[in-house]
Amino acid sequence: MSMPRTAISTTDAPAPAHTFSQGVRKGPVLQVSGQGPVDPVTNEYLYPGDVKAQTLRTLENVEAILRAGGATFDDVVMLRVYLTTRDDFAAMNEAYGEFVKQRCASGVLPARTTVMTGLPREEMLVEIDALAVLD
Repeated sequence: MSMPRTAISTTDAPAPAHTFSQGVRKGPVLQVSGQGPVDPVTNEYLYPGDVKAQTLRTLENVEAILRAGGATFDDVVMLRVYLTTRDDFAAMNEAYGEFVKQRCASGVLPARTTVMTGLPREEMLVEIDALAVLD
């Protein structure tokens, strides 16, 4: 018996700019698409040049989609972080640590991969996606 796939959508995170869902849930698995530092109301990219502020806004967008799919950061088993430059790693990591630790009541932090790469928009310094498994 196949489990249905469900698109997850919320106005609390930016609408997808391309042909993909904000998130997809199949059974207990929820994948959140890569998010950036975009205001969900105005669709404006925020905090040019400030990777710490961009990281916090990006994680807020990830969290909104998790919530819409019935998950929290305690359900997240993996986060993937994409940066445009290694020089931003320390500031991103500081903001990331503050945000994620506050939201993992279990004390078990998600696994993480960080990759340096080009991103779709020049103003984006960071993009983050999440994989959650719900009970």
